Amino acid sequence: MDKKNRYGYMEGIIGIVANLVLFGLKYWAGVVTGSLALIADAWHTLSDSASSLIVVGSVRLSSRKADSRHPFGHGRYQQIASIFIAFLLGIVAYEFLTGSIEKFSQHESTQFGTLAIVVTAISVLVKEGLAQYAFWTFRKTGLEILRADGWHHRSDAISSLVVLIGILLGNHFWWMDSVLSFLISLMLFYAVFEIIRNSVDKLLGEHPNDPLIEEVKQLINRITDQKICPHHFHIHTYGDHRELTFHIMIQGSLDVETGHGIASTIEEALREEMNIEATIHVEPIH
Repeated sequence: MDKKNRYGYMEGIIGIVANLVLFGLKYWAGVVTGSLALIADAWHTLSDSASSLIVVGSVRLSSRKADSRHPFGHGRYQQIASIFIAFLLGIVAYEFLTGSIEKFSQHESTQFGTLAIVVTAISVLVKEGLAQYAFWTFRKTGLEILRADGWHHRSDAISSLVVLIGILLGNHFWWMDSVLSFLISLMLFYAVFEIIRNSVDKLLGEHPNDPLIEEVKQLINRITDQKICPHHFHIHTYGDHRELTFHIMIQGSLDVETGHGIASTIEEALREEMNIEATIHVEPIH
């Protein structure tokens, strides 16, 4: 397992341990105070361990080397796992939405004891800390699944934060908890949409971004003195493994062996300098 995948694996393990500890703390506080809502929130926290287990499992699977059946490796397990986590996050968002509508229709406010408030505040801090750690590892590694898991952690932090706001303002505005829950559900649905869109784009294949194309062109200009016109770029992402295909136009007077040598030189440079496997189609300039 390389360094990038170790970051993801560690994020998942930390998430599992933290969620198990928070589950025990919330469940104990719910039993002591008699708060059914806090006990329900404890089970919600325990369910978050599922997303962390998906992270650990997908990192394990995606780090496997290419084989005869999967010549491009197993990196797309990360996109598949991200969609699973987005599905779990969508369930949470739906629960926020239906719960907010039910609370509003019944004029229900949130009320807890002091112990529940303390435990809920701890949950907000811990879960947001886990979210920040997941987002940091995503920026460090680019693993989409870590961003998805970060949003899942944040959804639990937001859930607890809504409870605290409801406690503080519920006596003045009975509708505060339900309205905040409704707005948060919309935000989470948007996060689900973004996670699924990014994952599906990578599964389907996407056009390389302009900075990547420009970097490839600069590399080509640097390593050869021939007049070369690269175009028609396509990229396929398999986790850490990227397959880039494009065309190059060279002087039609050059023989096949020279054209092949130019393409091979570019492919080798892309492999060594940008960690990209390239397939190049050679065309003549007339």
